[in-house]
Amino acid sequence: MTSTHAPEAGALSSGTLLRLATAGSVDDGKSTLVGRLLHDSKSILADQLDAVQRVSRERGLETVDLALLTDGLRAEREQGITIDVAYRYFATDRRSFVLADCPGHVQYTRNTVTGSSTADVIVLLVDVRHGVLEQTRRHLAVASLLRVPHVIVAVNKIDLVGYDSAAFDQVEAQVRSLATDLGISALTVIPVSALLGDNVVDRSDRTPWYAGPALLELLEELPTADRPEQEPFRFPVQYVIRPQAAAVSPEHVEYRGYAGQVAAGVVRVGDEVAVLPSGRRSTVSGIDTADGELAEAFAGQSVTLRLADDIDLSRGDLIAGSADAPEPTRELEGFVCWLAERPLRPGDGVLLKHTTRTVRAKVEGIDGSLDLDTLSNLPSEQLGLNDIGRVRLRLAGEVAAEAYATSRRTGSFLLVDAQGGQTLAAGMVVGTGADRPAAADWVI
Repeated sequence: MTSTHAPEAGALSSGTLLRLATAGSVDDGKSTLVGRLLHDSKSILADQLDAVQRVSRERGLETVDLALLTDGLRAEREQGITIDVAYRYFATDRRSFVLADCPGHVQYTRNTVTGSSTADVIVLLVDVRHGVLEQTRRHLAVASLLRVPHVIVAVNKIDLVGYDSAAFDQVEAQVRSLATDLGISALTVIPVSALLGDNVVDRSDRTPWYAGPALLELLEELPTADRPEQEPFRFPVQYVIRPQAAAVSPEHVEYRGYAGQVAAGVVRVGDEVAVLPSGRRSTVSGIDTADGELAEAFAGQSVTLRLADDIDLSRGDLIAGSADAPEPTRELEGFVCWLAERPLRPGDGVLLKHTTRTVRAKVEGIDGSLDLDTLSNLPSEQLGLNDIGRVRLRLAGEVAAEAYATSRRTGSFLLVDAQGGQTLAAGMVVGTGADRPAAADWVI
């Protein structure tokens, strides 16, 4: 039931697929909540439960520690913390789920960014006794920046305050005020006890003052927003397939195909497309897969496209619908979550990875960082670990980027260390070229 690798969209088959991420501050009970969700939805195997019961007894615990179901790494079990993102799979009669279990420690914020980047919903834990903390603010800011379609805040440990509605109301007011300031509109707040199971899978009789759904009930009903097949067609080229004459039969000598995954939209044989950054136009003459030819392909499918014209393409080029193709640019402005120990300063050289294209980039300027207390723009000469800031980049080559608000796929990028290859930042495009908004406009 546990994997450290992200699944394919078709990995589960029960109902529609929902991708969710969990986050929260340290000791807010996130691992226990996930364990409770898996246990009460009967999504764990008998031998897994037996092992957890045995370890709980060995530790002298009176009840089963369901957090052990999720803290799968040895280092996590030994330290009692969640370190890495682990992808877990479970299903109910109504829906299939892929859960990205993200760590709570501030030094692992980079993992929360990773886990939330493809989520349909993020479930954020808040301890009812402590209310909104700095890490709560950071995680909500990340959810806003990443345009996660739905945000659920589970106010946990409601049992430790005697199921007091006033305590819940106070935390809910804090959460809703912060969400409003961050521009998060699709927000649901639920009182839960991960330890005892209140409002996790079933509604609890101990919170009669709460009229909303249980967590799993809500997850089963949420629409999967941000459907990539409804966006304009985008196809980053990963590999050019052109068999050599000596290795294939004569009828395939002239074959040339462009392999990759449809990032957004739908493509059909006969569609007119633009090849970027060159701007050349052509028509899709064929769509190939290992199982044969297709008449059309949708977002998420890995295919090989053939074009009617002989155009020089390579890895990193983008094939897009000709009617709404983005304008290639050498200038980007965007928000970044800085994930490296060393700071980012103006003038630094980095590699920018956008879809399958990688180009050299220079940091022209830093237009501020987000103050997590006031949610205002702080003037900054550099960005440190876990800072969220706004930067201007000049690129050595053109990229066909779009605003992240338009597309989470072609509006995202990574900054990579040119020497060591480490990921330095996850970025979201605000604007490109002449379309870049004013630096003073700090709107997440």
